[in-house]
Amino acid sequence: MSRVLIVDDEASICWAFGEYLGDLGHDVAVASTAEEGLDAARRGPFDAVVLDVRLPGMDGLSAMGAFRDRLGAAPIIIVTAFGSLDTAVRAMEAGAFDYLVKPFDLDQAGAVVQRALESGAGVREEPRPRGTGAGPHMRLVGSSPPMQALFKQIALVAATDVPVLITGESGTGKELVARAIHENSPRRPRTFLPVCLAALSPGLVEGELFGHMRGSFTGASQDRKGLLELAAGGTVLLDEIGDVPLGMQVKLLRAIEHREVTPVGDARPRPIDVRFLAATNRPLPKLMAEGQFREDLFFRLSVFPIHIPPLRDRLEDVPDLARHFLAQVDPRQGGEVALRDDTLAELRRRPWSGNVRELRNAIERAAIIARGGPILPEHLPPEVAGHGPEAGPGGEGLDAMLARWTETLLKTLPDPDAEGADSLYDRFLAQVEPPMLRTVLRRESGNKALAAQRIGIHRSTLRQKLRKYGLE
Repeated sequence: MSRVLIVDDEASICWAFGEYLGDLGHDVAVASTAEEGLDAARRGPFDAVVLDVRLPGMDGLSAMGAFRDRLGAAPIIIVTAFGSLDTAVRAMEAGAFDYLVKPFDLDQAGAVVQRALESGAGVREEPRPRGTGAGPHMRLVGSSPPMQALFKQIALVAATDVPVLITGESGTGKELVARAIHENSPRRPRTFLPVCLAALSPGLVEGELFGHMRGSFTGASQDRKGLLELAAGGTVLLDEIGDVPLGMQVKLLRAIEHREVTPVGDARPRPIDVRFLAATNRPLPKLMAEGQFREDLFFRLSVFPIHIPPLRDRLEDVPDLARHFLAQVDPRQGGEVALRDDTLAELRRRPWSGNVRELRNAIERAAIIARGGPILPEHLPPEVAGHGPEAGPGGEGLDAMLARWTETLLKTLPDPDAEGADSLYDRFLAQVEPPMLRTVLRRESGNKALAAQRIGIHRSTLRQKLRKYGLE
């Protein structure tokens, strides 16, 4: 039997989580402040600690060092309802075993505690220079579950030197994620170099990346170092990696694998010291199947893949993003008063097929038209038709698609009185419920409690449906 200490000022969470862990056979103690938790740790050893960030008195992150002194290498799991990239990075730097965001699913949290107990020790990391995830005008904004999961991924991978493949639709902020990884890594004092491969001339891309020797081609009047060599000690973002020609993919793979480049016109490779990040909005698995992208390069780049959710999957972040962009246009407005409730409702209604970039452009345009006054719905630009949930192939609406599907099914559906025949309604649910459940669970990062709340059903009902469709 393991001993677990829960430190949280919300009595309901302490009780529910304590009961859940108790049912699993653990001995659980609870404390409502960091000071009470440290007293409990002084009186008896614990095998793991679940520690809230926001506590009366000393906050959880500040208390981690004291818990380490009392409990040694016992794993500490950080819990917060107000997660941000900075919080996630600080928690991981301090040696947190994992990072949970409220409200969390008890099964999910219990699994994290079990992994922590099996690990038997927390992770200690040497202090390193910390960044903010980009400057004040270029930062990741959001508090939704998908963004919390993204912050945690950035915090985990920033301290390492492995390649990262960042995917997401156009306008989701792939370069911002790459900058955040660099700014929170040991390479922060050195160069962050984004290279848009699609913008480089096919005939010059090799010379630009790897350098060239004097006389290697017409116009090469002197030796020149390539971009990968110039970024020594820093981080290189290979943007639009899906658009690189196959011939260049072989040379990029060698540069990443062996950390060396061979300038055009030279036979001697030169060592390089850079970290590689790559980004694309293209479906690389599909390109590999079509023979347009090398599998070995894909697997080398995707040691740690990060997918950025589209804005339509985290519409609760729209108000914060809108206020952030408005403050950039006119810092005096602040964004609180300037964005009325009806305007925010309109912003949350739109599918934002252009993602964060489209929202930023809409806010900047509206601020200009509003001329310093409150931004009204009519100040927003016309809605751009995209690939939101209401749009079907060729722009066909959801209503028309369902009507056509129903008409087709009615022609083939057996007599409803026939033995074992599924009703039209059963067929409809079997068609629409699985993708809906998968989408909501993906948006809520697998948290069943949040997914059930979002759908509007009880968690036990959600579990039944997941078992019914084989989605558990």
